[in-house]
Amino acid sequence: MKNALRHLPLLFALSAAPALANDTMAELKTGGLTFVRTPEVEMTKEALFISPSEIRVDYVFTNTSDKDVSGLVAFPMPDIGGDPYANIAIDDFETDNYLGFTAAQDGKAVAVTLQQRAYASDIDVTEDLKAQNIPLLPMSKAAKEALKNLPEDVAADWIARGLIFIDTYDDDGTGMKDYRTPLWSLKSVYWWRTTFPAGRQVTVQHRYKPSVGGTVGISFLEDGQPKGERYQDYVKRYCIEDAIVRRAQQAEKDMQAGKPYLFEAWISYILSTGANWGGPIKDFSLTIDKGAAENLVSFCGEGVKKIGPTTFEMKAKDFTPTNEIDILLLKPSGAQAQ
Repeated sequence: MKNALRHLPLLFALSAAPALANDTMAELKTGGLTFVRTPEVEMTKEALFISPSEIRVDYVFTNTSDKDVSGLVAFPMPDIGGDPYANIAIDDFETDNYLGFTAAQDGKAVAVTLQQRAYASDIDVTEDLKAQNIPLLPMSKAAKEALKNLPEDVAADWIARGLIFIDTYDDDGTGMKDYRTPLWSLKSVYWWRTTFPAGRQVTVQHRYKPSVGGTVGISFLEDGQPKGERYQDYVKRYCIEDAIVRRAQQAEKDMQAGKPYLFEAWISYILSTGANWGGPIKDFSLTIDKGAAENLVSFCGEGVKKIGPTTFEMKAKDFTPTNEIDILLLKPSGAQAQ
């Protein structure tokens, strides 16, 4: 088996459902753990599970040396902010742990530390925000409310430095108003210190809720035909082939006729962080759950097998991840978070 995810489109049946609201939300790309590179610690096993409702990663690390190895394990959260008009697929913009990240080592919960830094024009502005009691999460209501109380001279300085800008809109039906709006971006990392004992294996698990993007209907056809730059991008990213295209074409016709149709959902996982350890992953497995039997799924892989009504598995030995995982779901209109 080659060490890159490759072509294997997967197509399964669907059923009709009511219409979906007209919007598009972008998924956030998430990944696995990172660790200060060391040749003494190898990733013996990684079992990765991806579904629309949960990402689970179970690792086994082995310290192959005759001495204990200590260091930091980190989980970088995806960056938030920088685009005030971005429509990002997150359920709760008010919580720092917006993906519900948890970690355990050898079966016991790990007390993780959250480090957050805010940037504007690539300059660290964390202390500026803290000095004015502005919450760091830029898309939160709390941050926007706190900006209302910002002194005028500070607001003028922040506008000049690119931390905020003035947006004008009618928020409550009473007319157009000016609102101070965050422009900074937030970088968040969960981390903890750990020790890999000499000659021993250590298990590490982490869980979180993925950011699932999506859009109404089918976006990769042009005038009902498989052509154009977006279609070519989908072929490369999701390995869609003729069976998926035919179902998508029918879904477009159904939508135009006012019938139940299909809409897209996307999940992205940064797999290449697994290359940060001491060598190839000795035993790698990927399980993808499409969430509901009526959903269609397409992704790139090699040697993928169906192991359940909604689940598919790929296994590899001595695996060095080089590509990321991008998953396309086509779901019946009206489907919930499945």
